Amino acid sequence: MRHTRKAPAPPGSGPVFAVGGPGSGLRASVRLLPRLLSCVLTAVVAAAVLTPAPVAAGTVGATIGYETIVSHDGTELRAKVITPTGVEGPHPLLVMPSAWGTPHLLYVGAAARLAHESGYQVVAYTSRGFWDSGGEIEVAGPEDRADASAVIDWALENTDADPDRIGMAGISYGGGISLLTAAEDDRVRAVASLSGWADLAASLYPGETVDTQSAELLLLAGHLTGDPGEALTEVGTEYRRGNIQPALDIAPDRSAATKVDAINANGTAVMMAHAWNDGIFPVGHITDFYEELEVPKRLMLSPGDHATQELFGAAGLPNEVWEALGDWFDHHLRGQDNETDTGGPVHVKPNNGRGDWTSHADWPSVTGDAERYYLAEPSTDWFRWRSSGAMEAEPSTGWSHGFRTGIGTSAESGTVMVSGALQQFFDIPTGVLLPTVDRYRAAVWTGPAYPDGVRVAGTPEVTLTLTPTAKDQSVYVYLYAVDGDGTGSLLSHAPRTLRDAVPGEPVTVDAELAPVVWDVPAGHRLAVVVDSRDARYRNESDIGDRVRVTSPEDAPALVTVPFA
Repeated sequence: MRHTRKAPAPPGSGPVFAVGGPGSGLRASVRLLPRLLSCVLTAVVAAAVLTPAPVAAGTVGATIGYETIVSHDGTELRAKVITPTGVEGPHPLLVMPSAWGTPHLLYVGAAARLAHESGYQVVAYTSRGFWDSGGEIEVAGPEDRADASAVIDWALENTDADPDRIGMAGISYGGGISLLTAAEDDRVRAVASLSGWADLAASLYPGETVDTQSAELLLLAGHLTGDPGEALTEVGTEYRRGNIQPALDIAPDRSAATKVDAINANGTAVMMAHAWNDGIFPVGHITDFYEELEVPKRLMLSPGDHATQELFGAAGLPNEVWEALGDWFDHHLRGQDNETDTGGPVHVKPNNGRGDWTSHADWPSVTGDAERYYLAEPSTDWFRWRSSGAMEAEPSTGWSHGFRTGIGTSAESGTVMVSGALQQFFDIPTGVLLPTVDRYRAAVWTGPAYPDGVRVAGTPEVTLTLTPTAKDQSVYVYLYAVDGDGTGSLLSHAPRTLRDAVPGEPVTVDAELAPVVWDVPAGHRLAVVVDSRDARYRNESDIGDRVRVTSPEDAPALVTVPFA
């Protein structure tokens, strides 16, 4: 349905659920969040003011105004309106909702470049409930999507924007709102979602396990920088009581994955950029959503954590993701032939080393072949770590290995917003010293060394049969690349919590780990670790319980590794 609402012009003119509890291991990080947000915003403003974009042909410029846009329900939204000068209109319009916990200033640098260099009319606004905008935080609810349409109405009424050339873009929360608006407002011809989400439940409740670190971080940011609305308040209150269901109940309406048919019907061109180590919106559900799209589309996956790959580009600094975004809108809104037309639409950069981008026809094409490694019986012998618990070519069945739960091992998935950034900027992976993993509290397997190295590319999968001793039990699966001394780098992982299980009754689990492209160096080998505790998540495994891993003949334990 085409929206035709008109918001009156004023005179003169990250979703996130309250999940997790205290003691999540993130206290030090969250205490620094206000200072971090302040520093980021200062950097953005400084970059926008001190580093002006080059002026095309010496004639195109831009003016920046601070406006109040009255939304569909009377809520006042504050916006930076960047208008190109020296170029004849009408101008293609870009609407940019702010990210979770940030104001419209986040995009001023990038918006100025888009106006200066390509003549876009840009309206970057602070999302409802945050900073200088009115209303309450609605977690990308219907009011937020109506806000986006109202901002489009205002721009068409008050600027020289072209009604037939409208795009939306945003980071994190802004990217999610952009995708959702594209499903409901068919005026939006192109979208770019950077570090956004497609399935909110899959993001915040992966493998039926609560991601406490990312949820606590985002919840704190919401309370510090905005005014939580009824939905966010209720979800937070109920979760503190141990009830996650209200969060899951509101997730479908706030997930573009449930509205993919509408996006396809509208024909909106969709670009998504995401980081391999995104700790808030894991990359796996993004690749799933991408494959469901039947519109012009582009996917970029590269090293980093949540929003770290595009944050400095938002400030107007040189950035590969924002350059691709400019090409995307130039192609779909301005009709230009550019690099968007060349190569395959899926672009990936290895998560380690300094590898170059490669392009592919679709996500499955990233994987050239996949190899199955069957898991033999693990051992408690720490000193024979290379051979105790082998990854073999033939099935190994009939064995049983139990380990204690409730106390973690040296295998961990890292810290949200920190581990992925270290990987991106310094090539420092989340590591493990494999011989130190407690074999009485984990199951460990190692594979053969690769004399010439190998590229893991795609989505690893693990099949395990687990016998719990409690109704709810959490396990964590890690895939490492380890050197000759047992020092390992985390390639991928997956949480999995058995819910409402029958103690003593085996359950076969097929777990997809997070997608990855990783260059395993020559002489290194792969290793799989399964334990029961990870500081990133809410753990349902108690001290004193046990879990048993088995390999029955009808479902042998195995790991499937994708290679390029």
